[in-house]
Amino acid sequence: MIKEIKKIRNNALDSINLEENHLSIQLSLDGFSFCIYNKIEDEVNALGIYKFENSSISPYKHLELVEELYLSEELLQKKYNSVSVTHFNNLVTQVPRPFFDKNNLTEYLQYTVKVLENDFISYDEIANSEIINVYIPYVNINNFLLDKYGSFIYKHSSTVLIEKLLNQYKNSENDYCFVNVTNTHFEIVVLKNKKLELFNCFSFTTKEDFIYYILFIAEQLNLNPEEFQLVLLGDIEKKSELYTILYQYVRNISFYTPTKFYPILKDISTHSNFTLLNQL
Repeated sequence: MIKEIKKIRNNALDSINLEENHLSIQLSLDGFSFCIYNKIEDEVNALGIYKFENSSISPYKHLELVEELYLSEELLQKKYNSVSVTHFNNLVTQVPRPFFDKNNLTEYLQYTVKVLENDFISYDEIANSEIINVYIPYVNINNFLLDKYGSFIYKHSSTVLIEKLLNQYKNSENDYCFVNVTNTHFEIVVLKNKKLELFNCFSFTTKEDFIYYILFIAEQLNLNPEEFQLVLLGDIEKKSELYTILYQYVRNISFYTPTKFYPILKDISTHSNFTLLNQL
């Protein structure tokens, strides 16, 4: 089952002539999001967010849901000037560049991820850092999109997240902990001394799970809850129970402020859909 969470479209969008537009897609096991961006006008023209009923699905069922969505969503059936895709999952690890060898991709993942013999493993170079992201993409979905659009760029979602945060906060002397919530998962990025200290991804079912992982990371990295800056992104609001429990333990909490605001997105939180909008 596919549930539409949010659909925004510019009434002036010409769905026939989209050659000047860029299509940004984010894939996860429990959802699919897309954004259409006109590079010449520097404007977002459409946004679609969909949720799949089950995150514990097989690769074959995952592909079936994406194919079903493509049959019903007209804008996904068009041709675009360029397409970018991010893969959101926890099948990822970071490797320092001096120790990276592209011939050893399986070895980097095998201690934290169950790697199957036929898994395809990819990697991204994280800009302005000495870090390589090694991960398993949804290769069957990639092949489906390749048939639809021809060549496109794909990355792991954490690559986009880390790159953007490193660039935006490169001049800050503070220690930062960023938490990006997506449904029942969250990514956590810690920057210390203007460098990436940690990235991890967790699943949670209760607010107690949520706060436990964050406080555990803070303890392991010697981050004082009275001092470090906690910045929230994604599916979390000030009135939510996740924010309420965070506020009991962490003093300095804020929501991410984007460097650019698109008027068409005025009805959604400016800190949401970070990875999707930062592929533009």
